[in-house]
Amino acid sequence: MVDSAFAKLPALSAESTCYAVIFSSRRSAGEVEDYGATADRMEALAREQPGFLGMESARDASGFGITVSYWRDEASILAWKHQAEHKTTREYGRTHWYTHYELRVAKVERAYGKP
Repeated sequence: MVDSAFAKLPALSAESTCYAVIFSSRRSAGEVEDYGATADRMEALAREQPGFLGMESARDASGFGITVSYWRDEASILAWKHQAEHKTTREYGRTHWYTHYELRVAKVERAYGKP
């Protein structure tokens, strides 16, 4: 059975790696207007971008969350960073949705799991 919460990455090798963008955040207290719909829109938009490979996301009851998006190469990540709608949403989120966030980019050289 395939679990759709996990990103399906291509087979990786020494010649074929990918990159992970890891966004950790603490949401502002209380209900944040339009957050869910906007997060869904950003995921849909990311899926349309060249080089996008997949995404995994989780958030706990205290408002701490992690979203990992996977990309073919650093050029794809940079293009996503500069995508106009994503850029506007990021700027809005920094001032309205998050009390703290961290962004990390990592090269993924191996990936394995079960089943």
